[in-house]
Amino acid sequence: MRRVLFSLVALFAALPVSASVSKTCEVCVYGGSASGVCASIEAARMGAKVLLLCQDSHVGGMATSGLTATDINKHRVVGGIAEEFYKRIYSYYLDDSAWFNQSREEFMESTRKRTYSGKNDARKMQWVYESGVAERIMKEMLAEAGVEVLYNSPISLTDGVELKKSRIKSIRTENGLRIRAKVFIDASYEGDLMAQAGVSYLIGREPISKYGESLAGIRNHGMIKGSAYLADGRLIPKLAPSLYGEFGEGDNRTQAYCYRVTLTDDPNNMIPLRKPEGYDPDMFEMILRRIEAEEKKELKDVITFTPMPNRKTDTNHLDYFGASFDYPEGDYKRRKEIAAEHRLYAEGMLWFLGHDERVPENMRQEMARWGWAKDEFIDNSSFPHQIYVRESRRMQGEYIMTQHNIEGKRNEEITHPAGMGSYPMDCHFVSYIAQGDSIMIEGGIFVPTKPYQIDYGALIPKEEECTNLLVPVCLSASHVAYASIRMEPVYMVLGQSCGTAAAMAIQSKCPVQKIDRDSLVARLKADGQILEYKH
Repeated sequence: MRRVLFSLVALFAALPVSASVSKTCEVCVYGGSASGVCASIEAARMGAKVLLLCQDSHVGGMATSGLTATDINKHRVVGGIAEEFYKRIYSYYLDDSAWFNQSREEFMESTRKRTYSGKNDARKMQWVYESGVAERIMKEMLAEAGVEVLYNSPISLTDGVELKKSRIKSIRTENGLRIRAKVFIDASYEGDLMAQAGVSYLIGREPISKYGESLAGIRNHGMIKGSAYLADGRLIPKLAPSLYGEFGEGDNRTQAYCYRVTLTDDPNNMIPLRKPEGYDPDMFEMILRRIEAEEKKELKDVITFTPMPNRKTDTNHLDYFGASFDYPEGDYKRRKEIAAEHRLYAEGMLWFLGHDERVPENMRQEMARWGWAKDEFIDNSSFPHQIYVRESRRMQGEYIMTQHNIEGKRNEEITHPAGMGSYPMDCHFVSYIAQGDSIMIEGGIFVPTKPYQIDYGALIPKEEECTNLLVPVCLSASHVAYASIRMEPVYMVLGQSCGTAAAMAIQSKCPVQKIDRDSLVARLKADGQILEYKH
């Protein structure tokens, strides 16, 4: 029965969206990310009429587009709708029919060390899964909640928001549809709705002097011995010719983006890796430099193959350093170009590792095992549909989360928690920089932390800027704090909390800043959100 329901949901999802003159709802959620899905479900369950606008033809964002080795290192801070989703994943994989080329036991053993065990039997949660399965479950949950979903409806970047006295009256999509709502939630990775509403935001890194964060600003993550130049004297593509500021200074650069591709070693479900059109081996010279420096000795030192069910992988570290800087403020044409560049890099890197004779034979032999999983992303040639926007705009809202919050040094400031985070402060490298006879790795952070609370004030703008907007993804945080917060389970938790707050604001007929926050916390707890960590 479930498989029949999945098929029907997928059929309806594929139907085209007709652009009528306008639509009216109570809560409009912009962004089909997992956070947007949870926000929509929660607001609908609280009785609101909800419209979810997706920029493309999918829901789930990265959580259904290759990032299926979920970054959960403390499952006990994940509750509510996010927990429900992971419980449905757990239930799905209990069915023997879910496994077509390996057993559940075999898979769980293979993932034990890569995903913090991948499941918890006591809570009946599983956070490793296949992308297609996850998207079907999210669509099922949306349908059960009665959420109306419109696909391929990106907001207009020229006149997308109608404002009146710091209140969003309506938004307009690229195809001309105008949506009127009482409360809006920007659950996109880019924060376009937030930006067009005139809400303050930052891109890039604050200096150490801004908040007194020891990890802030430009950072030297280490040096690699080797030339930054090709044999013909040209700089390796995307390398910076020199350091662009003093250590600890801020700038507008973002950490590297990538695609989290799904591969398989099952020959019955495999499409061979392809040499992409436009392939240029010069793009991968930095990989050779790191191999030559004996920093990378095995393929797993270059890219990671985290096991997923049915002999698939969540393949990470195809990062394209220095290529994401234009993305946050880019128009749709520029973002599409950047996404295409990252796809070329990802496909080219896999081809390079398997076929370039300068790559050690042991790496090439290991790479030869893998190919594209032909049953994933079937509408996109088995390639993920969502680029991994690890960081874009960050709101400057009522409360700004900083490194001090993540380290538990300002717990007394979190008066009304809306969720919790627990992942290390994890910023992928920003750039490679030429430094004489060496190459500097710039911008990386990886510092473990303990579970911490995220204040409701970080999800709302200043009242004078906008009174009916909530932002669970591009939330109010410093670059350093965001390096930990930016995980999909946290987005999902905060999405639900924003859905709750939106419904409460409508019921109380007040700005999102004026809702009874004690009542918000009580409702979140009643709905299964985890706001305190118990050891």
